[in-house]
Amino acid sequence: GAIVNTASVAGLAGTPGLPAYGAAKHGVVGITKGTAKEFASRGVRVNAVCPGVIETPMVDRLASDMASTQEAFKQIHPIGRLGKPEEVAEAVAWLCSPSSSFVTGVALATDGGLLSSWI
Repeated sequence: GAIVNTASVAGLAGTPGLPAYGAAKHGVVGITKGTAKEFASRGVRVNAVCPGVIETPMVDRLASDMASTQEAFKQIHPIGRLGKPEEVAEAVAWLCSPSSSFVTGVALATDGGLLSSWI
């Protein structure tokens, strides 16, 4: 079997102004790695996806407050745009598929390069 948790790139690197959110997402990454070790011998793989900023109603509400926010969200991703929910879903589907049968304990950044620009 396969379990895929949802964290965030904030769970892989600190996020200024959002310490509680970052701590919560670091917790998701930690439980993913620990659970992966615990369940691997039972044939269960455990991974996490760590999205960047994704086009969702929540992001739309945040961006509607300031026209510059939408552009700022795009500019922080080296790929130059926000992610789409379908792109994260495809990563989840892959992590659940036989194609990833040797992958466990991974926090997969699905972030358009956002994390690489923070490092």
